Amino acid sequence: MSYLAEKSMKTKTPVLIIALTFLFVLSTEAQEIKWMSWSEAIEKTDAEENPKKIFVDIYTDWCGWCKKMDKNTFNDPEVATYMNKTFYMVKMNAEGKEDIVYKDRTYKYISQGKKGYHELAAALLQGRMSFPTVVFINEQQQLISPVPGYMKPEGFLKIAKYFGDDIYKTTSWTDYDAEKSK
Repeated sequence: MSYLAEKSMKTKTPVLIIALTFLFVLSTEAQEIKWMSWSEAIEKTDAEENPKKIFVDIYTDWCGWCKKMDKNTFNDPEVATYMNKTFYMVKMNAEGKEDIVYKDRTYKYISQGKKGYHELAAALLQGRMSFPTVVFINEQQQLISPVPGYMKPEGFLKIAKYFGDDIYKTTSWTDYDAEKSK
């Protein structure tokens, strides 16, 4: 290799590495879930002509499976892309202490000794306080279904698409699951 070719390659290599690193960072950022508050999601569904559905991840700070789902499932690029495209993404602490006003009612934190729960989380979970639980809500802010338990990305996406793509309106979960499992 000639001296000029070698020198040219040495100066281009750092530029190429920097460019590839920059592209990787941009693509990674684009695949993160864009979380918002309950109030922000409600405002968007009220304001937009064609709103998305709402997805709520209900968690607690002490829940190990919630943290695992954040790390493994919600950070999956395919999951993040689909969820951002289809839903307003809400994270809700089931033990959050801030009041939330929704449909002319104020939902509060209810203290029970050292712990407690948030009334809106309890309402969305239909009183079944199990964590993690994800909740699917339609464009008219009506509860479709809570789904309890930790899920890996593949299983989670199957459920998310069942509700997100409105398959639940025409196909039972049993039939859909059987078809997808083939």
